[in-house]
Amino acid sequence: MKKKYMKLLIVAIASSFCLVIFFSKLKDVEHEQKDLAKITSVPDTTPRNPTTVVVSSIKKKTYSVAPYELPPLTISETFRKGIPKNGAFWNRKLHSLLRQFDSTDNQTQKGPLDKFNCQPESFELLQTNIQDVHSYPPLYGDFLRGMQCRDPPLLIDQPDKCASENREDQIFLLFAIKSIPRNFERRQAVRETWGREGLYENGLQVRTVFLLGRSSADDPKLDKLVSFEAQQFQDLLVWDFHDSFYNLTLKEHVFFKWMLDNCPHVSFIFKGDDDVFANTQAILNHLKSLEPEQATALYTGQIISAANPLRDPKIKYYVPQSFYEGPYPPYAGGGGFLFSGNLLPSLYHVSFYIPFFPIDDVYNGMCFKALGITATKHEGFKTFDIREQDRENPCVHKDLLLVHQRDPGQTMRLWRNMHSTMLTC
Repeated sequence: MKKKYMKLLIVAIASSFCLVIFFSKLKDVEHEQKDLAKITSVPDTTPRNPTTVVVSSIKKKTYSVAPYELPPLTISETFRKGIPKNGAFWNRKLHSLLRQFDSTDNQTQKGPLDKFNCQPESFELLQTNIQDVHSYPPLYGDFLRGMQCRDPPLLIDQPDKCASENREDQIFLLFAIKSIPRNFERRQAVRETWGREGLYENGLQVRTVFLLGRSSADDPKLDKLVSFEAQQFQDLLVWDFHDSFYNLTLKEHVFFKWMLDNCPHVSFIFKGDDDVFANTQAILNHLKSLEPEQATALYTGQIISAANPLRDPKIKYYVPQSFYEGPYPPYAGGGGFLFSGNLLPSLYHVSFYIPFFPIDDVYNGMCFKALGITATKHEGFKTFDIREQDRENPCVHKDLLLVHQRDPGQTMRLWRNMHSTMLTC
């Protein structure tokens, strides 16, 4: 009988001990969550406008105009003549800005941001200038009202992304990947495969950042998860604007500014989507093979030439005739392209004199053309994918720089097979 009581006593003591440990751990978790909340919560103090709505659970960072110097700017005649003067709203806006550029001292070394304050366009103003604006899709209205807003607060920053103690450790290639808050799995697949940071062959340094806005009102609130991800991997940049298709041009503009503030000496930038598959070593090999004059004026990818606006309102790339008339300049498909880091100051500068366009690929083409940079086609970029029967073939991908689209599972599988010691091509 005594043995039975002793066993019960031992079980009771062990159970009590486990409960003490459990509740102490629970207390630690609660404290950690409270500490995280202190780190990531800020009061909602920013005035609201079409492109800036505060996400209160993500840490905000505000900036003054950067002290960096911008080079004197020349806007090419080829670009000016390529955009016809007509009654379309964007065309009129562009040529008005070009007149402003020509009439002011454009040799200034200061950032032009102070000349372009955020002044949301009223519906009355838009209706005066675009007679059929009421027929535009709803998202176009948001885009039009916010066309002047170019400096949303940076909510999550990575100021040390390109920091190094030694000038010789300069970043050779930076992957800048467009993403949206809910695409956690895609970002992780990129981190574990082609976007892996580190030192590659010949001592070439590679870094990666993901470019995000804030979630749509229709999406679940992911602020805390995104904040945790940013702390864990230190590769997220999050701005305070609605992350939509029509705001990708704004994302381009603020990325230029962030680069000038934080990574002004990067040799090359790869801009791409989070659903592409890139061949990192092939990209590095191509960049190392460039002649000096090519390396300083690079804008390459799968180039779309002789394109024109699509007028069907049911499609994603719809551009109303009353908004823009004329051909598009040659531009690199936005799935992914490469350009020279030394062009960043001029790209940022010229983007103030080219009105935001609802298709970011086309807008990039306009900016490069305005600088007199020729878009160069590279056969290794397949932004419209390859033959279906080749999409799982690692040997085919070994000779490509980029393919679009691949889901996370395909990306992981392709990367693993391409780097397998058993692969024979």
